[in-house]
Amino acid sequence: MLPSVSIVIPTLNSERVLDQCLHSISKQNYPNHLVEIIVADGGSRDSTLEIANKYRAKIFQNPLKTGEAGKAVGVKQAVSELVALIDSDNILPSEDWLLKMVKPFEDSEVVGSEPWEFTYRKGDGFIDRYCALLGMNDPICLFLGNYDKKSVLTGRWTDLPVQEEDQGDWIKLTLLPNKIPTIGANGTLFRRKIFNDSVLVNDYFFDIDILACLVDEGPVKFAKVKVGIVHLFCGSNVKQFIRKQRRRIKDYLYYMGLGVRKYPWKTTHSTKLVKFVFFCLTVLPLWVQALKGFFKKPDLAWFFHPLACWLTLWEYGWRTVSSSCGKSGKLERTFWKQ
Repeated sequence: MLPSVSIVIPTLNSERVLDQCLHSISKQNYPNHLVEIIVADGGSRDSTLEIANKYRAKIFQNPLKTGEAGKAVGVKQAVSELVALIDSDNILPSEDWLLKMVKPFEDSEVVGSEPWEFTYRKGDGFIDRYCALLGMNDPICLFLGNYDKKSVLTGRWTDLPVQEEDQGDWIKLTLLPNKIPTIGANGTLFRRKIFNDSVLVNDYFFDIDILACLVDEGPVKFAKVKVGIVHLFCGSNVKQFIRKQRRRIKDYLYYMGLGVRKYPWKTTHSTKLVKFVFFCLTVLPLWVQALKGFFKKPDLAWFFHPLACWLTLWEYGWRTVSSSCGKSGKLERTFWKQ
């Protein structure tokens, strides 16, 4: 018997991507009566709500505007056995995607499932293709070895020492403290009961913090499903890439300062950060990585890698220095758009 699924989608001026997201959900080979779509909207001024209504989504207001606050609103409203965290810029790449994603829940030990790769599409913008090939949206994660999608460059979905058991169509993981990949976003499913029993949902819901909370109680069983998910991250818009990197670091510093984050980023080995800075300053190693990726999977998008690393170093470095000088704060969302 298939489980019911609440799909939670936070939105804020998401008209550019939302229709594609919801259309892919509507085409799933999954009983309609077992799926509810919850849109938590942060005050969109474009056609986001009209699009959501077209697909008969349940719409709730998100007065705090951020994606994390929207997920908190949506999870609190969810009533199904499973909660699927799907962002408005995600597209489910096949009609049997949801069927494959719920399969691991037949194992009572499994608390959640996540796609193991980003779907690569030749027609996407060069930044989206680059991220899909690299297996991450933030290139610094390549140097940290902490990512959760399969990378063409490394041939792995993470470099962290995670215990794996191949189940055929999915991999059963055993997760331990301080060895948790950045699992939680872009199409991750969880049993709803964990939010009642183990994970407290407050005003903000940080998806990659969920497993960090659960492992405090003991080893966690999780599934990496051998499917992809499309992420329309930035298209070919470099300014949008900069804006999203800025949002990522400002939000991280702000919420870490409030003491509400649980994911153990501070366990990152400092030598890995030094390596990232060294590669950026010397430049040539970044071009070597780009060429290595190109020879493995030819696409000119690989040559965005040096610039992506440089932009990330600048944004992260400058915002960290500003924060240490007491100038940190969360990013204004009023005019944010996807």
